[in-house]
Parts: sequence; C-alpha cells; structure tokens
Amino acid sequence: MRSALVKPVRWIWSARGAMLLCGAVLVLTFPDVNLEFLAWFGLVPGLVLIVRSPTAREGGIRAWWLGAGYLIAALYWMAPEIGPAVLLVGAVFGVLWVPFGVAAAKLLRPPLSWPRALAALVVVPSCWLLTEWLRSWQALGGPWAVFGVSQWQHPAVLALAAVGGVWLVSFVLILTNVAIVIVIESVPRLGTALLPGASWRAGPAAIGAAGVLASVLAGPLAFALTPASPAVRQVTVAMVQPGVLGDVSLREHASETLTAGLSHGGALGGARPDLIVWGESSIAEDLTLPKSHALLSRIEALSAQDGADILVSQDTTPPGKGHEKWAVLVSPGGIKGIYVKTRLVPFGEYIPFRQQLGWLTKISKAAGSNMTPGTGAHLLYAADRQGRPLPIGVLICFESAFPDMARVETDQGAQLIVYQSATSTFQGTWGPDQHASLGAVRAAETGRPVVQAALTGDTVAFDARGRLLAWMGQSSHGVVTVGLGLPAASARTIYDRLGDYVPWAALAVVAVAALVMFANSRGLTGRRAGVGGGHEAQYVEDSVPS
Repeated sequence: MRSALVKPVRWIWSARGAMLLCGAVLVLTFPDVNLEFLAWFGLVPGLVLIVRSPTAREGGIRAWWLGAGYLIAALYWMAPEIGPAVLLVGAVFGVLWVPFGVAAAKLLRPPLSWPRALAALVVVPSCWLLTEWLRSWQALGGPWAVFGVSQWQHPAVLALAAVGGVWLVSFVLILTNVAIVIVIESVPRLGTALLPGASWRAGPAAIGAAGVLASVLAGPLAFALTPASPAVRQVTVAMVQPGVLGDVSLREHASETLTAGLSHGGALGGARPDLIVWGESSIAEDLTLPKSHALLSRIEALSAQDGADILVSQDTTPPGKGHEKWAVLVSPGGIKGIYVKTRLVPFGEYIPFRQQLGWLTKISKAAGSNMTPGTGAHLLYAADRQGRPLPIGVLICFESAFPDMARVETDQGAQLIVYQSATSTFQGTWGPDQHASLGAVRAAETGRPVVQAALTGDTVAFDARGRLLAWMGQSSHGVVTVGLGLPAASARTIYDRLGDYVPWAALAVVAVAALVMFANSRGLTGRRAGVGGGHEAQYVEDSVPS
C-alpha cells in the first residue's frame, strides 16, 4: 500500500520541480542572454505539464511553481542586496499564476473541442496578463520581467505597445504559446506522446494554426498601420557615464570632467548638445542649500560653457525631510526645476511591511530605513541651444518599469522621456541590461524618444518607435551623444489615448470565465436530458409478487 502511494507522490513533486525549471528558462528571453525568440514557444512545455495535471487544482499549483521559478530567475541578481527575500518574493507572488494554471488545465484538456479551443485563446492569455498587471502595482512591489519586454529589440513587434502597451505584447506572446499547444493536441502524430488523449480534431487544429499566424503577423501589421508621429524638431542629448566610482567626490569630479569635454575646447568639442544628463545619485549634496553653493556654481559654469542645461541627480536628506532622490535641472542662471523620485525600489530603497520584514537588514543589504517618495510625475522645462522651451519628462531609475508614469508625462506634453539610473550594486549581472531594455518599450508605448543616463551602465537611447540608437555598456565610461527627432507635444499613440484598456479587458474576461466555471460546478447552467444529453431513461422491473 505504501509503495503504491509513493509513486504518484514522487510523480507530482517531479512535475512541480519541472515547472520551476520551465519558469526559470523563460528568463533567457531577456537581456543579457536575449533569446527573445524563445518567448514565442518557450511556455509550451509548462503548458503541457499543466494540461497533464490530474486535476485543475493541481494545474493551478503547477502554475504557482512556474511563476515562482520565473520570478526567482528574473530577480536572481538582487540576491546580494536582499538575500533570501528573492525566494520569498518568488514563493509569495507565484500564487498569482494559479488562475492561469486552472484555466489552462480546464480549457486545454484533451479531447479538445473547438469552442474550448476558442475560449482558451482568450481566457488563458488573459489570466497570465492579469497576473502581470497585478504584480505591477507599486503596493505589490512593482513590475519586473513583464513578458512583453522580451521583444525590446524588435520594433515591428513593439508596435503593439503603441496600440495597447506592453500588456498587448505579452497577450500576443502567450496566445501564440497556447495556440501551439492546441495544434499539438489536435494532431496525434505530434501530440500523443506529450498529451495522452490527443486526437485528430480538424476544428481545433485550424483554430490553433490561425492563432499562431495571427499572433506572428499582429506586430508587423500594427507597425505598418500606426506610423510614428512626424518629428517637429531635432535635439542633441549628451549622457554622461562616469564609470565604477564608489567615492562620491570622485564620481562628481568624473562627471564634471566629462561634461567639460563637451565644450569647443574639450576633447569632445563639436557635439553641441541641447541637454546634458548625468546619472542617478551623481552628486551627494543638496544644491538648494547655501553650503552647496560652490558645487552649484561649478555646474552653472559648465552649463554656460557647454551651452546646454544640465540634469543632475542628488541623493540627499533635505532639512526637515526624509532621505530623497532628486532630479535637478541646472542652467547658467541656476536651478530651473526639481523632480523627486516617486516609485521606490522594494527592499533597495524601502522595505514593504518593515515591521514584519525588517529582519532582512540583518542578513542582507536591504534598506536600513525607508526613503521618502515624491508626489508624482511632472515635467521639467529645459531650453535648447536656440533658447526654445524643451519639455522633458524626467523619471529616476526603477520608474522606467512603470508604463503609467511615462504615459502621464506624455499627457502633460513631454516631447522627450529622460531616465537617470544607478545600478552599480548589480554590476556584472543581468540586472542593468534588463533595466536598460525597458526604455525601448516606454518609447514605443508613448511615441517619444527615450534616453537613460547611468553612472556605470547601461546608458542608452531609443527613438520614438523603440529602435536602439546608442548603448554604452556596464564596463565603459564616457559621454554618449545622440540626435533625436521629437514629435509634437500634442502627438499621441493609441495607448496614450486609451490607457490600460487591455488589462481591464483581461480582467473582465477572467471574471466572466470564473463565473461560468462556478456555474458549471454548481450545475446552474442546466443539463440537457435524454439520449442527446448523454442520459438514458432506466426502467426497473417491479419485483413485488402479484
């Protein structure tokens, strides 16, 4: 009896371990590996294991393991900073994938009918998308490794982001994986070994093939039908990357020296930028205080010498406030504008539920105290070399992961999105490269060029369609200059105008699917009687003696 129980238990646990691996493998689609083509079919093994689950409940648990593996692998580079919290995040937030597993187990189980195949193409991707949307809320830590970002190198696919944000890209990728499973299940020569019960089904096979074709063509079609807004002005932006310098004074000196090289007499003479951007935490003094007058004067002099406003970033504790990070726009005449970082890095800049999780500071480099967030995104107004106003949306580091912040600044009239970053803590890992790739998606979503200046890499620039224009890696230092065509302040993509309608639609789909599943489980939808309904009348012979 005992041996009979051990075998299925071992099988279940081996399947869950395989799901952990299936989730981790998907992270290879992101930088630094950049196997982005894997996103189009890499989820198929995980879906097959879910479909093979003995129950829908087990399918949900397997999806939990898949989600945990995905998040742990995506955040591995944070282990030195937050220690075991990486495993905690994966274990806790993996539960968000449970509806995805339940839906896949119920709708894709063989033998497959064409109505269930159609439902699977809508419901299963919606469940995945709802998971990404929920974990993207700041209260839950914020987004990272949203599946659609894997296509950052392909503007023809990113065109979907201009229509429905990164959410639409994710939906299309998951739909493709689901469609492939439908095809496998409907063609016995392909599916019998993977999915017991697979049988030839012409209708589902055609639906799956059509789903694959539609998904692959959706991006190029969007690219052709949604041309970028015409550029109404040209600007040159210089981004300063001082390199790996732990000492703050050395960092400031390196940034000043590199900036001075942009003038006519410097080594980089001729660049003639309209805007100069330094990385996050490039200075450690509060430029608004009298004691920092000397540093502010030097930056003002550099601005006058190079003929461009300079966007610096200060990492300080202003009097009467908590620790904050500011983006400060400096012109020859002084400070023109300030933006305070609003979305903070979980564990790195604050610890959520610090009362319960504060013990992490004893075994990791998690934030010793919570930083103070700003009040929200707003524009800063630089001036180009002709003195014309240049409205820029300035955000800091982790905020590039949030689609809504760049969209808000676009709605406010930004013609350029600027990020300041500092990822030296994660030098040599995949983290900085994953972070830099987000700029391509934000550019495609908003139809605005995006630049990011980092202390130690990656410093990058993308045009209004998300095409890469410049990339300075983690091991480099220097100045990157790039010419950008800016759209009119009034230009809007479909996503700018409609916002997050795709995840809201996914939420509606999941809600309806849950109601239908509940109704079916309770028999509320009714069953047809008679032979056609699968029920036969039974007659019992009277056994009472006459």
